[in-house]
Amino acid sequence: MTTDEYVPSTSDFARGHVDQILEAGTTDVADVMGLKIVVLTMRGAKSGKIRKTPVMRVERDGVYCAVASLGGAPKNPVWYYNLKADPNVTVQDGDQTFELVAREIDGAEYDEWWELAVAAYPPYEEYKTKTTRKMPFFLLEPAS
Repeated sequence: MTTDEYVPSTSDFARGHVDQILEAGTTDVADVMGLKIVVLTMRGAKSGKIRKTPVMRVERDGVYCAVASLGGAPKNPVWYYNLKADPNVTVQDGDQTFELVAREIDGAEYDEWWELAVAAYPPYEEYKTKTTRKMPFFLLEPAS
């Protein structure tokens, strides 16, 4: 069952940022440690409802990278499973919104984006030491 009903995150951190951005109409009003974020909108894998989560802004040439870090926790964030179930997403960056398709990456492509991710948000390097799992990366690209 799918619906266009938006269900806010159960995470106070995520919900607070998303609420602030929705009210202002731009991601420019929110950050993490002074670093830019974007809002990733997707469909819930189980509920079929609309979900929104802030992710760090890792972008190059109109392609975004969503890092499923969960702060270095031993498990993937719930939104990881949402993207696996339905890769069609929107990303709000500033006051612009883009319809994109998520694709999980690995290998040399992952290594290349790892450097960009750490440059955008240096704590990813520390998160890597906190977990034995490889933090999944999704490239969010225009549909081809």
